[in-house]
Amino acid sequence: MSRIEKDLIGTVEIEDDALYGIHSYRARENFPITKRGMDPAFIRNIALVKKAAATVNKENNDFDSEKAAAIIKACDKVMNGEHLDSFIVDLIQGGAGTSANMNANEVIANLAIIELGGKAGQYEMVDPLDDVNLHQSTNDVIPTAARLTVMDKAKDLIRALQYLKKELDKKAVEYENLYRLGRTQLQDAVPMRASRSFEAYSSMIGRSITKIENVLKYMRHVNLGGTAIGSGIASNRYYHENIVKRLSELSGYELSQFYNLYDGTQNVDDFASVSAEIRVCALSLSKMANDFRLLSSGPVSGYREYDLPDKQSGSSIMPGKVNPVIPETLNQAAFLVIGNDVTVMMVAEAGQLELNAFLPVLLFQLFESIDVLSNTITTFVDNCLKGLVIIEDRCTYNVEHSASLATALVPLIGYEKASQIVKKALSSGKTIFEVAEEYGISRKQIEDNLNPLD
Repeated sequence: MSRIEKDLIGTVEIEDDALYGIHSYRARENFPITKRGMDPAFIRNIALVKKAAATVNKENNDFDSEKAAAIIKACDKVMNGEHLDSFIVDLIQGGAGTSANMNANEVIANLAIIELGGKAGQYEMVDPLDDVNLHQSTNDVIPTAARLTVMDKAKDLIRALQYLKKELDKKAVEYENLYRLGRTQLQDAVPMRASRSFEAYSSMIGRSITKIENVLKYMRHVNLGGTAIGSGIASNRYYHENIVKRLSELSGYELSQFYNLYDGTQNVDDFASVSAEIRVCALSLSKMANDFRLLSSGPVSGYREYDLPDKQSGSSIMPGKVNPVIPETLNQAAFLVIGNDVTVMMVAEAGQLELNAFLPVLLFQLFESIDVLSNTITTFVDNCLKGLVIIEDRCTYNVEHSASLATALVPLIGYEKASQIVKKALSSGKTIFEVAEEYGISRKQIEDNLNPLD
């Protein structure tokens, strides 16, 4: 069984019980791009915007309460995760998100029609555009739903970063009394408490959390009520003055309407700012992953100061080889986020006049960046950081046999004499401690100068 739907282009035959309609069908045919569909969180937030609009339109008597109730119930079903398979449109699409908006309009309309006792496609009962989309435009619905989605997803990212910070702090406490050799430019530098590395990472993560939280505040400014280009055309004063209030109540976010709705409709710099901070965070995380891989390198020819958990075989040809696969994954997630941010930057620049037509690919990449980074941070903590063990004997050996210990002698005997001790230690094979004793300098004197700020 099928039904016939028509638009200005012509007619299409659609399965009789399909909740989507002709506009969704055409979009599916036109945009088989990623074949991953729309993000479920994004779909839920489009439905949330539709619910807020239906609530305001009911208050203003723009349609009867029975129709409003049916539309609101339909929105609730979508928000609860029902009928997601009826959202058949790819997120990367032409038209600045029109197809995504149309898909939502049709699904919600057909659910409302069924609620009222009709059959899918009987749009004289509830029309996707005249009713579900009343006083709205793709150009204010989609950016608003996107901002809500970014804030929703970012909660997981913040939680993952806080989880990472907590575990780094635990490692700092665990290795407070162990010294390892600090390094600069991959060369021996000076000894340091092993805990200081974890404290430094924790400090960096804390800063990233603060910066991401700060930039997310701009996601609370929405252009809902601006309709097509920011003028509010095809809406009314009551809707314009109340829609953001209702959406705030329904979403739980303290939202505000853009002071300049033309600005809010045509510019995507707020999204670019969020993406940029996530990119910076990813850069820092990748640097940390590099450190873990370096310090665990070996086990014979490398640093071998960190012992990472063995998670899987590392080679199909080399028996016994184990690779640092979890830090490697964090590196790769960072590479992906950095690449996605380039796309976001290109989109922000490429908009023309009163609307940025390329918002869909920006959202596809930004949603992916947040999800991938959140998941990768969590697996890094669970499968690497928690099980990390520092090899004390190796660290102690490296510290005691490094000429860098002589740096602690400089305040005691000066640079020139300290250099002589280094030269003698290197030529004799003795440690700095041993040669220094010949000059009347005790081990304790050197150790006391290692970390003067402690």
